[in-house]
Amino acid sequence: MKYTLGVIYALAVLLSSCSQSHQAESSAEAEVASAAEPAPDMAPPPTSNTVNFTPPVQVPDDASGANTPNVNARLGKPAPSPTPRLLIYHADMRLKVVSLPKASARLDSLVRQSGGYTSASTETRENGEWHQETTIRVRPNRFGTLLATLAGLGTVEEKKLTTDDVTAEHADVAARLRTKRALEQRYLTLLNQAKKVSDMLEIEEKIGEVREEIESTESRLKTLNDEVSYSSITLTCYQPLPEATPDAPVVSLGSRLVGAMYSGWSSLISLVIGAVSSWPLLLLGAGVWWAVRRWQRRTGLKSI
Repeated sequence: MKYTLGVIYALAVLLSSCSQSHQAESSAEAEVASAAEPAPDMAPPPTSNTVNFTPPVQVPDDASGANTPNVNARLGKPAPSPTPRLLIYHADMRLKVVSLPKASARLDSLVRQSGGYTSASTETRENGEWHQETTIRVRPNRFGTLLATLAGLGTVEEKKLTTDDVTAEHADVAARLRTKRALEQRYLTLLNQAKKVSDMLEIEEKIGEVREEIESTESRLKTLNDEVSYSSITLTCYQPLPEATPDAPVVSLGSRLVGAMYSGWSSLISLVIGAVSSWPLLLLGAGVWWAVRRWQRRTGLKSI
């Protein structure tokens, strides 16, 4: 009886294991079949051999940026505007004029017509010349025209033109000014937050130093802007002055007599001084004369 129950139990275990194995194989086959079937909403990929390739846009890496407008046009971006150059023009010119007053009046008229102004003017008379030096300020767009017109006032003897590019200096000064103003605001914030008197005094001292630097930087920036906005022309005009010949003085008879007496007295004094200064010759002559006379006397006594 026990043997029969053991055989039945063993057969039941074997049948349950076979059933589980069959279910596992069925689920595996279903997964494989579902993986093999294509998705209903997705289209199969094209089988064409053509490869679509879009070349990349090459951006120039040179510092000059000569091809930048073309690259920006390809990328659909507006071309950057070029940075304007800040130039200072100055001219020195020397003219010889026939009449300085007429040239000066004509000069004032030309400066007013050009929209400029006279910043300084000096006038001197020396070394037989009448000089007038004038400093003229004019807009850069009228600089060349005014300079050519001024050359017609007389004969150009000297002309010098200079141009200074202050673009980099202007940008540097403007950047330093922005930095110093930001530093001033920072110090003001710290001053409002300070609690101790010592801290307040130290911060106020720093603020004073920064404000001095700001004023100096603003002054330099203002000077650069003024020099760029108005060009300078230093014009020197001169007129030769005739040398005055003094008139001969009218001498009266009494003056002539006094002059004659003075001349005679001067001649006498000169004669005496000449005689005194030639005493060696006089002494030598006297010795020669005495020797000749003595020789004559001896010759006369022998003949007798």
